[in-house]
Amino acid sequence: MDKMELIIDLFKECKRQGPGCSRQTRKALSFLELDFEKKLKIADIGCGTGAQTISLARNTDSIITAVDLFPKFLDKLDKKAKKRHLQEKIKTKKGSMEKLPFDNETFDIIWSEGAIYFMGFEKGLKEWRNFLKPDGYLVVSDISWFTDTRPQEIEDHWQSEVEIRKVSEKIDILEKNGYTPVAYFKLPEYCWLDKFYKPMVNRIPEFLEEHNHSQEAQEIVENEREEMELYKKYKEYYGYGFYIARKK
Repeated sequence: MDKMELIIDLFKECKRQGPGCSRQTRKALSFLELDFEKKLKIADIGCGTGAQTISLARNTDSIITAVDLFPKFLDKLDKKAKKRHLQEKIKTKKGSMEKLPFDNETFDIIWSEGAIYFMGFEKGLKEWRNFLKPDGYLVVSDISWFTDTRPQEIEDHWQSEVEIRKVSEKIDILEKNGYTPVAYFKLPEYCWLDKFYKPMVNRIPEFLEEHNHSQEAQEIVENEREEMELYKKYKEYYGYGFYIARKK
């Protein structure tokens, strides 16, 4: 297995592949002025194993197209949807978030929790805007700086991984690219520690056993543990924010 396959294997047994929880998904939904008794069309981009997809299906009368690049994640979501009798509301689709196979103005909502950073915040919201109906909503959670400055250690770590901007800068980007910002809120600490890192740590012994404690598997684990310790140390400086905006 290559590095990405190992990462997928580590997280495919976890409920979430990034920080979040069903309570915060419902909170984000509460800001949307839509008729949730109608059959809405929602795209969940970078859905992973679909913890938030299940929440969307339970809290809206919608048809959700859940898109992810990795079949192992989609298989898990299909099984969860069937187990919860939601298979008629959730349709999985393998595909790249950079080449979405949809017609323009298809969706009432485009949703993405912890995944838009793979494309980049601005690129993602620009390209996905085309698939929203007029007055449709973009709802994304994304890693953000909470302060103007931060310790060099955490700055160096994240800038080598992904592009991070301040909350105010991201709201400006939304406004400049055809959206009206509706709401923003920060994910609480438990969404990281209890809902994301704790299940991942619990999965590690089994994961290492499955891969015979290979050097590659151990490196993946060390990287994830380092990230977790950095979050505990520097969580006042960064985290995930939910950005809710409406297409102008």
